[in-house]
Amino acid sequence: MEALRRAASDLALAVTFLTILPLPARAAHGSLGVVGGPRSGAAFFPLVGALVGALAGGVLVLAEPALGPLLAATLAVTVLVVVTGALHQDGLADCADGLGARGGTANRLAVMRDSAVGVFGVLALLAWGLLLVGALAGLDSTSALHALITAAATGRWSALLHGAVAPPARSDGLGAAFAVSRSAFAVATVIAAAVALLTNPPLQGLATLAAGAVVATVVSLWARRSLGGRTGDTLGATVALTETVVCLTLLALAGP
Repeated sequence: MEALRRAASDLALAVTFLTILPLPARAAHGSLGVVGGPRSGAAFFPLVGALVGALAGGVLVLAEPALGPLLAATLAVTVLVVVTGALHQDGLADCADGLGARGGTANRLAVMRDSAVGVFGVLALLAWGLLLVGALAGLDSTSALHALITAAATGRWSALLHGAVAPPARSDGLGAAFAVSRSAFAVATVIAAAVALLTNPPLQGLATLAAGAVVATVVSLWARRSLGGRTGDTLGATVALTETVVCLTLLALAGP
């Protein structure tokens, strides 16, 4: 019974951290100091992602008969952004600005911490939105629903993988607090794999997990070289990039 209460508390913490959805004060109570720690809810990140993807996908399915695939996909992506408070898109924009910044590591980190969004950030967000909407609009509504569930779950797992392999770039901030425990990552991996394989044929499901691992690896290599390690922004960017890459992968594997 105690284990169930702890799991429910951890799930509530994950929902509180990853979305703007309100929760009762008792359910949301807890410390997110070590965000990836064993009591932070990190193990349930892919599950929360799957729920967010299901919400956005449900909107797409309901809207497509009246609005058509393009507008329905646009509405679904809007829901995806709103429900998560644009948390991951903010990280993507900041990383793009850091990528375009001249100077050394300290300057890149300073640019990424600036609340203003630069030209590179705007272009990155525009590309992200266009690619994701285009990928979803190219799938039938049921496949698009499954793609959103898989992409959102895999995106949160990919961020955990990035947090596990890249050291923190700063001594403070979300990147430093995101210490992923082995047990949390193991549970998250099982959940992400189950979501991918239950919502897709085996080949497509494995391909989405591989896509998430590739994104996490690429972001980790860039973060290590350019920033000295992970930050909250690189974690968010990993989620956003994985969502797009997974949907594009499923579109490519769907065939004509």
